Amino acid sequence: MRLSVEHVTRYHYDAPVRYALQQARLTAKDRPGQQRVDHWTVEVEGGETQLHYTDHHGNGVDLIAVDSGASELVIRCRGEVELLTFDGIIGAHRGAMPLWTFLRPTSLTRAGRQVRALTSALGRDFASDIERAHALSALILQRLPYKIGVTDAETNAEQALAGEGGVCQDHAHIFIAAMRHLGHPARYVSGYLMMNDRTQQDATHAWAEAHFDHIGWIGFDVSNGHSPDQRYIRLATGFDYQNAAPVRGLRYGAAQENLVVQLQVQQ
Repeated sequence: MRLSVEHVTRYHYDAPVRYALQQARLTAKDRPGQQRVDHWTVEVEGGETQLHYTDHHGNGVDLIAVDSGASELVIRCRGEVELLTFDGIIGAHRGAMPLWTFLRPTSLTRAGRQVRALTSALGRDFASDIERAHALSALILQRLPYKIGVTDAETNAEQALAGEGGVCQDHAHIFIAAMRHLGHPARYVSGYLMMNDRTQQDATHAWAEAHFDHIGWIGFDVSNGHSPDQRYIRLATGFDYQNAAPVRGLRYGAAQENLVVQLQVQQ
């Protein structure tokens, strides 16, 4: 399946910006057997791309400096990607980061009382570790229904589980924390999902991947209850959201920002 993407991230500042720097992980990359990028561009208005580099997770990163005195920054991505995989299996581990590093907890994926109780509730009656992972995914969605506006980018897995709902980022963090607690390397994935019922979207998507002996990495989209298929474009991976966020940055000065995202993903 071939998908086209048009993604606009617009920051509006209520006062001229003294200094701001953004890291954008918005470049889809070729991944053998998974996705082939026909073309992809990242354009900036109100700032300048000072550097493009590949980080330690293999993600393409644009370092964007906001123009001094600017009142708006616009990051516009366009591209077409052909999706080659249909079953969520990514395969063998590659890259500079050793596999064991994906077992380490982070501040967003630490397995405390809530996560440990969740894994205990799974029981042990499973034919395989992969079956158990799917059961875990279903249990997370049952315990934490999809609900916008009750968590934010700083909410960790324990805090999310103690609440009344969460979004794809929270589901991914809980799944990662639980899988690491169960002894499986796990990582966070950011990207795009073509929705079956609409073209216009207001956010990118996130899911998780876990590693299994003799198979490798397998994706789990907890929020939608299945493994990623030919509707998913992978942008970035990392230990958690902080390593794979589409855009993150810092700003000096008193200006407050308003963020608007416009996104179209279609066949």
